[in-house]
Amino acid sequence: MNRLVPFRKSPPRVNVVRLHGAVTTRRGGLNDVTLAPVIERAFRKGKPAAVALSINSPGGSPVQSSLIGARIARLAKEKGVRVYAFIEDVAASGGYWIACAADEIFADHSSIIGSIGVISAGFGFDDFISRHGIARRVYTSGGSKSQLDPFRPENPDDVARLKDLQGDVHEAFIAHVKKARGETLSTDVELFDGSFWTGQRAVDLGLADGIDHLVPHMKHVFGDKVRLSVFGPRQPFLTRFGASISEGAVLGVEERVQWARFGL
Repeated sequence: MNRLVPFRKSPPRVNVVRLHGAVTTRRGGLNDVTLAPVIERAFRKGKPAAVALSINSPGGSPVQSSLIGARIARLAKEKGVRVYAFIEDVAASGGYWIACAADEIFADHSSIIGSIGVISAGFGFDDFISRHGIARRVYTSGGSKSQLDPFRPENPDDVARLKDLQGDVHEAFIAHVKKARGETLSTDVELFDGSFWTGQRAVDLGLADGIDHLVPHMKHVFGDKVRLSVFGPRQPFLTRFGASISEGAVLGVEERVQWARFGL
């Protein structure tokens, strides 16, 4: 009926983007391909007064985190829309990278925030296969083509090369956080060594702006009649009926490992 009343102003609208899960190129995780249409709709649908990010992520791919964050920042600038991030259980590593695309970041007292660093993990099977009489045969053109092969003894040169790559990614992460958070960041504590903190401590360190939840804060900013519309990735039809069980199982194990780092 409101549409039939001339000059009646509609309540402000806030579009909410759900960013829940690990950041990964795999189907079912958070990545730019999956989230691009979701984020685009959130900034264009209904002329929103703001976009709110509901974040619950232990991180993952630095490239996908960067692509998602850059898309959010670009659309916010193009549309002139303010962005608020609300952290639930975790915004760590790539999850925090995405949160830094927002103008303001809020969290729960018990949220876990930070882990600004880079990690690579794997297994070494060279002793195992040698004990079972298995020989590893690898043929390459290029001395570095088989670096970090888990079935061969660890090569110090490979490790040094990996650490150089990690250092480049880490520096990009640090620059991103410093650009986003600016002078709010504390200089009394080392923020970029991979450590993480709970909500209020993160606020004290300048990694977040306050303790609050999405709905009450949006009502405080835009009034009690604010309309909240939630946007999230849609699962493909066949996936919903179990067509990707094996892939989902792999993704599930990977996610459990990432969440476990934060006691969740």
